[in-house]
Amino acid sequence: MLIDTHAHLNFDAFKNDADEVIRRSLDNNVWMINVGSQYNTSRRAVETAGRYEKGVYAAIGLHPMHLTSGIFKAKLDIEEIEFKTHEEEFDYEKYKELALSGSRRVVAIGETGFDYWYKPKAKTKFEEFKQKQKEVFLKQLELAQELNLPLIVHCRAAHEDLIDILNTKYKILNTKLEGVIHCFTGSWQEAEKYLKMGFYIGFNGIIFKLDLDEVIAKTSLEKMLIETDCPYLTPNPMTGRNEPIYVKYIAEKIAKVKNLSYKEISQITTKNARNLFKI
Repeated sequence: MLIDTHAHLNFDAFKNDADEVIRRSLDNNVWMINVGSQYNTSRRAVETAGRYEKGVYAAIGLHPMHLTSGIFKAKLDIEEIEFKTHEEEFDYEKYKELALSGSRRVVAIGETGFDYWYKPKAKTKFEEFKQKQKEVFLKQLELAQELNLPLIVHCRAAHEDLIDILNTKYKILNTKLEGVIHCFTGSWQEAEKYLKMGFYIGFNGIIFKLDLDEVIAKTSLEKMLIETDCPYLTPNPMTGRNEPIYVKYIAEKIAKVKNLSYKEISQITTKNARNLFKI
């Protein structure tokens, strides 16, 4: 059994065949967590999870890129993709109500976090954008604490600020923060800081595109999660749209780097996911 801890079957890329993809995944003994990036996709994730007895769960949150409007281009795979964001204000009570409506199917808050990759050209606008990301992240951290749910954290080109703000909250709360730094792309030194705070590190198809072998080798298997981030970041040797059953290629790559068996990787990462998300 494997658990894809970060999927987006609630996105338009799967609007015509999401249930078919989910059934194929479940038939191959792959469970999944569908992760929201704004209110609409969070609601879809909850609705989708509600259609299945087990194996399909939801996370709800507001991605930092949806704090502004615009058309962005990202080279996530071989082809460059274009996506449009719609600015959304984080409504604490609305997201709380959505989480409670999903009962035990909502297993995390996220994805939330920081993204400084696409930034306004004007320095003052960029500083305003960073400040807004911090404010919204702290609100979602508060919601996670109130509902006793872990965080799914996105971070791109912003590890210094994320580590600083998490360390500050860690000291104030005097407790470990629960969650995962998903799609990790930082250095081992950065990963080590997250691990000391109690976070898991999430690996996906980006490990075929960036050299993250040192991070994989040094991260304790007991603190690893595997994911796809589908429909993005399709792992080798597959091409085209990513989907949850391809999470096995992430497990195989990690097994090779850590010189462990595929069975051991699958068993322990599944146990990790079940422990963190209480599924």
